[in-house]
Amino acid sequence: GSKRLKALVLDGKQRVKVHDRSEVQHLSQGCAAFVRSQVPLPPGAVLPYAGALLRGLPLQMAQDGLAFKLLLRKWGTVFQNQYSLEAGDSPVMNWKGSNRDYDRRRSRAVAADLFTHCEVHKYHCYSCPLGCGGICSLKGEYAETHKPEYETVCALGALLLNTDTRSIFHLNEVLNRAGMDTISAGGSVAFAIECFENGILTREDTGGMELTWGNTGAIIALIKQMIAREGLGDILADGTKLAAHRIGKGSALFAVHAGGQDLPMHDPRGDPGYALHYSCEPTPGRHTIGSQIAYELYRLWKIDPRLPRPRVLYHKDRKYTVDAEKALKAKACSDFMNVVNASGLCWFGAMFGCTRVPIFEWLNAATGWRRCPADYLDIGARIQTLKQAFNVRHGIRPRDFRVSPRAAGDPPLRDGANRGRRVDVDGLMRAYWQAYGWDADTGIPREEANERHS
Repeated sequence: GSKRLKALVLDGKQRVKVHDRSEVQHLSQGCAAFVRSQVPLPPGAVLPYAGALLRGLPLQMAQDGLAFKLLLRKWGTVFQNQYSLEAGDSPVMNWKGSNRDYDRRRSRAVAADLFTHCEVHKYHCYSCPLGCGGICSLKGEYAETHKPEYETVCALGALLLNTDTRSIFHLNEVLNRAGMDTISAGGSVAFAIECFENGILTREDTGGMELTWGNTGAIIALIKQMIAREGLGDILADGTKLAAHRIGKGSALFAVHAGGQDLPMHDPRGDPGYALHYSCEPTPGRHTIGSQIAYELYRLWKIDPRLPRPRVLYHKDRKYTVDAEKALKAKACSDFMNVVNASGLCWFGAMFGCTRVPIFEWLNAATGWRRCPADYLDIGARIQTLKQAFNVRHGIRPRDFRVSPRAAGDPPLRDGANRGRRVDVDGLMRAYWQAYGWDADTGIPREEANERHS
């Protein structure tokens, strides 16, 4: 940045060396032993009941990455399919429904064990000891296919009221082969179904398809049209924001996004931290940066005394208040994930907790630096300011990334896990920008903030 370089090009055949190879190996071996350790877990049938229990309690317990690691190691992300639905984390029927609409009878179609029973072997990213992905085999259709992730299962399942398990495998495969995002595809189809439900789209627009909730045949046909950019699929293929602009007729009311990015399958009405990060990140609509639960999982207060320690037990209503402490936690999530992403490390590993996965120690051993974790978080803050300033320079207004009202509980749901919940998105955005020293009304970095983070 300061040298006004557009890019760095590295060319060579030698391996990139680390400063202290033996220390990197020592840290890696300890981390791998932790990740591989496992205790016996009950069958997946208990997961929806665990989610329902969490939903019914008036109190919230601070989350721990150890439990997340155990669940992820056994099932991969599909452990969330029914658990998150019952707990209120999963959006339903284009964000207007609830766990009552995709009830336990329907959600059996996405039970975690259905996705692991056909698993031939686990899929590992390079050098990863976890293996949270899976290669599956479906008789008569796919001898080999990837196990769909939670995001895919929810976007092509509960979001559309689709209860056909095999169709989720099928659509995951065809979308992957087409290089298309399964989350955005599900969001676009959900948007189209609601437009059809309200008479904005007709049979003439759909080519005769009865575009209704849970109509698996129509869902598959429409997604194939999106891939081929044919018919209605051509209008939907660029996401819900552009589709609503093309269709008009008040359809924008049903387009759920943040700055044009279709939302992932984590509901801000259950965790308002998602609303903040969906709306405030320079790349909006991401669930892989932070939330209130993510802060608890990262355990950053353990390594940086500047950061607040979460309460072990707190009333759920506390999640919905806006205060400087929540803004500080959210900023810490952004700073931390900037470091994790810039280092090429894994978000899942980050959620196991920074005291268990030695991210900062690895960086020191690899580089020869002697920086403390607080120094690295300050680097993350500079990265965030740089990204925000880049957007502003190119004419992007940060406030335009505000998440769609429906996803924030405007209007609130009338039943289900998130009944009556409303998130003060504007208040959260102001507090977050203020924590960075940016303009609290516009999200534009001030000159003094640039100097402080330079």
